[in-house]
Amino acid sequence: MKRFFHIKRLYGYILTTFIPLFLMTFAICLFLVLMQFLWKYVEDMVGKGLGLDVIGEMFFYAALNLIPMALPLAILLASLMVFGNMGENLELLAIKSAGIPLLKTMKPLIILIFFISVGAFFFQNNATPKIQTKFYSLLISIRQASPELDVPESVFYKEIDGYNLYVERKDQKTGMLYDVLIYDVASGFNSMAVIICDSAKMSMTEDKRMLIFTMYSGQQFQNFTQGNRVSDAADFVPYARENFDEKTMMISYDANFNRMGEEMIEGSSTSNYVSKNLTALSTSIDSMTMIMDSVNRLDRNLMKNYSYLTFRNSYPSEKKDSLIAGTLLYAGVKVPRPDTLLQSKELEQQSAILQSAFMKADNNSNEFLFRSLNKTTTQKTINRHWIEWHRKFTIPFTCLIFFFIGAPLGSIVRKGGLGTPIVISVILFIIYYIVENVGYKMTRDGVWEHWFGMWFSSLILLPIGVFLTYKAMNDSVIMNADTYAQFFKRLFLIREKRKYPVKSVIIDSPNYEDIVRSLSGLSDGIDHWFEKYNHLTYKDFWMNNTSDRELFLIKSSMEIILNQLSNSRNLEELAKAEAFPVLITKIGPFKAGTPGAIFSMYFFPAGILFRLLSIPFELRTKKDLREVQRLSREMIEFIQNTHYTDSIITA
Repeated sequence: MKRFFHIKRLYGYILTTFIPLFLMTFAICLFLVLMQFLWKYVEDMVGKGLGLDVIGEMFFYAALNLIPMALPLAILLASLMVFGNMGENLELLAIKSAGIPLLKTMKPLIILIFFISVGAFFFQNNATPKIQTKFYSLLISIRQASPELDVPESVFYKEIDGYNLYVERKDQKTGMLYDVLIYDVASGFNSMAVIICDSAKMSMTEDKRMLIFTMYSGQQFQNFTQGNRVSDAADFVPYARENFDEKTMMISYDANFNRMGEEMIEGSSTSNYVSKNLTALSTSIDSMTMIMDSVNRLDRNLMKNYSYLTFRNSYPSEKKDSLIAGTLLYAGVKVPRPDTLLQSKELEQQSAILQSAFMKADNNSNEFLFRSLNKTTTQKTINRHWIEWHRKFTIPFTCLIFFFIGAPLGSIVRKGGLGTPIVISVILFIIYYIVENVGYKMTRDGVWEHWFGMWFSSLILLPIGVFLTYKAMNDSVIMNADTYAQFFKRLFLIREKRKYPVKSVIIDSPNYEDIVRSLSGLSDGIDHWFEKYNHLTYKDFWMNNTSDRELFLIKSSMEIILNQLSNSRNLEELAKAEAFPVLITKIGPFKAGTPGAIFSMYFFPAGILFRLLSIPFELRTKKDLREVQRLSREMIEFIQNTHYTDSIITA
């Protein structure tokens, strides 16, 4: 059994490196998304006198509910850090030198992430519905809880239903309120009462369901009513006035925290999708779709019956055509058109007929509007069910995608620690979050098909993961700053400058006889290039790759010569070597004969545009080649005058 479960030392090292780092990043990411949750719902929890047990339970369910959001980010960050550290410490280089490709190095982590994704699926399917039910029931209960009484000074306090309370000054030690003004509208505006008192004190009953308000030295003004009606006089409204030294008022105010039952969420037809697993979601979607289909069929039949041509159904089928033509003869009488019938009536009858028709049309319109609202609500509920159904699969798949983005990107960047990986992870996760929300809202509103909207982020990120994995397996330099600097220098025709300092130790001194012969051969090679490729046709530009190949040979020969001259101690000779231009070896945007070049050649708008854009590079190349010939002649002359003996010069 041991040999079946034996793990290679390299795989064991990678796993022991990744797992602790993954657990750490998962805890950090979960904490960050939990803080986002806190800032989002802090107004619903502050100022309501909730106990630590309720707040702790709320955060516990919120943390469990946010695991699907933190898990992909943790996988992305951990894989970036692990492979970034291995690349920075040259461990990946040693592994590749041993003949182990990158994909094989990633094998143990691919298996691990696969099992994590499978676990995420079962967590989404089995645990998340129960967690979301408890979370949302607790959140709604907290939102509906009455705020804790904390009356401010010099501001109207409106948190007590039916009462507006104004306090000029408050004693923080005794809790006594001074210069109090109360507007009592609990019984309606017509029975409004205004109470003014010098001081007052508030307290709660033991069951925290009633507020006891004791007032001292004040007056109460209340509208005077006769039965249930206020006096209709426009200039004077009678009122009752009461002076008191001490007055106690009981106000209904439930300060207890009342937890809503989970069955309220599970029994709601519009929000019970959060409490369903994959099987229940599929069943609900099927049943609601069948209901929608039956309602649509019924509406179509009703529209047929309520259409203005319905009267035709009452006539014999063989006489409908003549009715359409307006020439129906029934019982020897020619039936006139409807407008003629209407005009033959009296004005009062015409008005009654039009009024009846308008009422029927308005009733039909209201009925169909009500039915359409019901169908819209049902369709939104179906969309919500589809969103939850797809999320069971998209979150695990996103974990796999983020691993295939993070691991190759870490091996390309070769930067460990928390700096660069965190920056890259945050940027990628923000992109994912934005794209995911776009797809979610489009699916929720019915703009996109549910499968496209919920998999939209995966369709965007999957090609990125495949591209990065391919580039990492081929040791790409896409994250090398010098690559992009070289590209922009070439794009804007910025010339590179050579620098050949005097070397303190020279192992191989220049062989000037070989250098002179090589420079002469280089000049001849340039002449040959001009003879064959000075004027390229449109077809040769895209299909003949010998021009670029010979240009590459010219550049290689020149670099070999200059490499030998860089070992010289003569400053003037080094200065002349530095004057040689840096040749570009590719004039066009694509290598000649490649699929891109062939497509550009036959796709004339792009081909002609690329050909025109390549003219500056072609002119620069020709100018550089002429410059190389001139400098080669000067270098040959300088070498002959400086290093050759008289016999060599004569020869």
